[in-house]
Amino acid sequence: MTPETGLPASVDATMAMLARGDYVADRALATAVHLALTMHRPLFLEGEAGVGKTEIAKVLSATLGRRLVRLQCYDGLDLAAAVYDWNYPRQLLEIRLAEASGQRDKDTLARGIFDRRFLIERPLLQAISPEGGPAVLLIDELDRADEPFEAFLLELLADYQVTIPELGTIRAETPPVVILTSNRTREIHDALRRRCLYHWVDFPDAERERAILRLKAPQAPEKLSHQVVAFVQRLRQMDLFKMPGVAETIDWCGALAHLDATELDPARVDETLGVLLKYQDDIARIRGAEAAALVSEAKAAP
Repeated sequence: MTPETGLPASVDATMAMLARGDYVADRALATAVHLALTMHRPLFLEGEAGVGKTEIAKVLSATLGRRLVRLQCYDGLDLAAAVYDWNYPRQLLEIRLAEASGQRDKDTLARGIFDRRFLIERPLLQAISPEGGPAVLLIDELDRADEPFEAFLLELLADYQVTIPELGTIRAETPPVVILTSNRTREIHDALRRRCLYHWVDFPDAERERAILRLKAPQAPEKLSHQVVAFVQRLRQMDLFKMPGVAETIDWCGALAHLDATELDPARVDETLGVLLKYQDDIARIRGAEAAALVSEAKAAP
């Protein structure tokens, strides 16, 4: 860490920092994170669901000692839910109190009710507010929001500021670390992409996935973890409706260990496929003879 900024001074230091947060990153991802931190640029992470995109923001919050501000995107998300809103009941009460006291100057009254004390800060504004100290801002699953919502983000991502017509421009004293994620259910506009550094988070190879299980499912026997990774790696080569992510690998390995399994067997796989696969068509395709064949391959894997 550099003493001036508290940020890692190199890619190796960034990898070490992520490792302290129990995140097993490859060098390409660590490089993207390091550049985003040192260049003060938002980092846009795309990839399949469950590959660890959201976890990056959580780990950065923990290892950098910054508060985590999360905006979970959804269809219909708007300015009032994402950036700011006015406390209309309190404003109405203020108007009635002013009128009761004999105040009739509408301009003075208008200035009074559009004051910071009536402002409700939503996640994007919270992230640049000095209260609470520097933040890590996670804009999660941006692809779930409507395309027009991306326009609200452009000013924030370019200049770390938000303009409120009634108050003016609010700028961050310390720019937040910004992580945006997308599962690529739709394309994100070029204008937003240009404001970010970009990295595609892919499924890990077998060696890295085994390292992840050693950290995230330490209760599982080594033989079981090895076979689980081999089984899941083979599944990802198949044409499934939804390929299992790393999160599902961790859950499945933990579930098998909870059931006192020491290695894979076809019956136990059939019983627990709902932990690994989330669509009935995929489960029906794998259950039975296919699962048995995959178990045999996993046990024979080096």
